[in-house]
Amino acid sequence: MSAILLIPPSAEPWSVAEAKAFLRVEHGDDDAVIAALIAAARGHVEALTRRALLVQRWRLVLDAWPANGRLDPRVGPLRSVIAARVFDAANSAHSIDLETFVVDAAANIIASPCWALPLPGRVTAGIELDVELGYGALATDVPDGLRHAIRMLVAHWYENRGLAATGDAAMLPGGLGALIAPYRMLSL
Repeated sequence: MSAILLIPPSAEPWSVAEAKAFLRVEHGDDDAVIAALIAAARGHVEALTRRALLVQRWRLVLDAWPANGRLDPRVGPLRSVIAARVFDAANSAHSIDLETFVVDAAANIIASPCWALPLPGRVTAGIELDVELGYGALATDVPDGLRHAIRMLVAHWYENRGLAATGDAAMLPGGLGALIAPYRMLSL
């Protein structure tokens, strides 16, 4: 299974003004840098936790339906299935009724009886599911621990812009791991 970002979040967990207040930056010279750091920090926290913090849409591409009828998108939190289609042997897309799918938000699973789903006609990438992920559309919907992790990263990266990582050690602030640990989605 592969995943493709279709629609990124429309906002960030922190505004530039909020970040500047936290950084105690009073000038506007670094606004673009701070905005870029906020977006990069959100992306980094999302990658570390495998969670979409703000509402965004992704396309999941599969070769076949899971045999047990339960699809784990490996990123969460899962909100809804927006569209579903299978491709026939002639590469024509055929929509699937969304009522066929049940979103189990607690388990972060899309469930459907595999016998009720049409089989794809092409061997590779024959199934596409468009899903909506994220805690919510507002910055305040993101858990406080993850918002603070983003703020820590922004501050750390802003203050250490000239430093480079040494060896394999990434330049991350102390305590970041503890902040994001409760939210990490692990895979087996």
